Amino acid sequence: MSIAAKTKTLQHADAVAVRSWKTPILLGVLALFAVVVFIILGPNGHATFRISQENDLWQVPNLVVPAKGVGIVVSLITLALAYLAYSQTKTVGKISRWVLMTFTVVFVIGLMVWIIGGTTTQNITLVGLFTGAMLITTPLVFGSMSGVLSERAGVVNIAIEGQLLAGAFTAALVSSITHNAFAGLFAAAAAGVLVSALLALFSIKYIVNQIIVGVVLNVLVAGLTGFLFEKIMKTKVNGETIYNQPTHLPDLPIPFLSQIPIIGPTFFRQSIIGYLMIILVVALWFGLFRTRWGLRVRAVGEHPKAADTVGINVNRTRVMNVLLGGAVAGIGGAYFTLVAVSSFSKDMTGGLGFIALAALIFGRWNPIGAALAALLFGVAGNLQSILSLAGTPIDGQFLAMLPYALTILAVSGFVGKAMSPAASGEPYVKE
Repeated sequence: MSIAAKTKTLQHADAVAVRSWKTPILLGVLALFAVVVFIILGPNGHATFRISQENDLWQVPNLVVPAKGVGIVVSLITLALAYLAYSQTKTVGKISRWVLMTFTVVFVIGLMVWIIGGTTTQNITLVGLFTGAMLITTPLVFGSMSGVLSERAGVVNIAIEGQLLAGAFTAALVSSITHNAFAGLFAAAAAGVLVSALLALFSIKYIVNQIIVGVVLNVLVAGLTGFLFEKIMKTKVNGETIYNQPTHLPDLPIPFLSQIPIIGPTFFRQSIIGYLMIILVVALWFGLFRTRWGLRVRAVGEHPKAADTVGINVNRTRVMNVLLGGAVAGIGGAYFTLVAVSSFSKDMTGGLGFIALAALIFGRWNPIGAALAALLFGVAGNLQSILSLAGTPIDGQFLAMLPYALTILAVSGFVGKAMSPAASGEPYVKE
């Protein structure tokens, strides 16, 4: 047998070895679910989506669709995509990304039409759905970007939850004392850096297991902020809790863009943190994949020994990225107390740091992919309040578990095999 034939045989064997049927099975189950629920058990009414608001630049008429008809179309499309996923897995060993994305979008549309068609009001405001989702999406994006910065350099950042919580607490406290929201914003970034400094110190310098350090930091920050909340923020002066009254960051609508239906209120009627989020995603993607700095960071995360041989200081690069990631997560934490609500409460991040990790994995360690995954989780998290107001017969607890169910699917690999940076979680000791 020739060398070329042997190489082809080995490549074929490798493809067979890594072939996974989890995703085709999951898509097939969801497609059958669509047939049973959307068609057989689907409502016969109509679903109405309100697109425009009164102050939009132009008015778009409501979108009214028959729930049963949409259910039939969605079921046929999902069945076809599930079969295509099976076929691609059988022939080439992997599923095209567009198949997964199309299946997800179509299934979510079908699910929303089915739910809304069975409500008492049978209508939903898309602007309210997406603007409300941004309250969840924004800290998720900052958290996932923190994870991208750390893990692309080879450090697993489990401490995102602690960084978000530290940022939220510090922003509220400093803003309350100084009566300046921007002072609180800078203090939140510093708090995130402080948590990251501990992560870098123990995991990079003292080579402690990165996951254990991250978990310990989360517990430490939760306990510390809870203690300081009781001892400082609840302290009343002249009958008022003056240390828990942070200044609110105002919305800064962009003329014309903010009046575009759906897109405008969602992305262009934001506070400065919301605009920083958009800039951060684009800048980080460009920096990682189009600059020399990004090439060095990815080299450190993929093959630190090779990076060291060409003169890159591996551990210094890791420390700088972890600290930068901490600042990013700290700003994301400030969103809770300077934008979303105007006070701090114990454990107010509610586990979003862990969902940010799932968004990171779901987006395959790509800034844009992670941001889109965070938007998906944000919409799923906001569905509970929107649909409860619409009078859905579905139990609210079921809707509340959607973000966590998506998290499990993301981290378990059912959405496709996600390969982390090769050296992620591995300490580097220079020989």
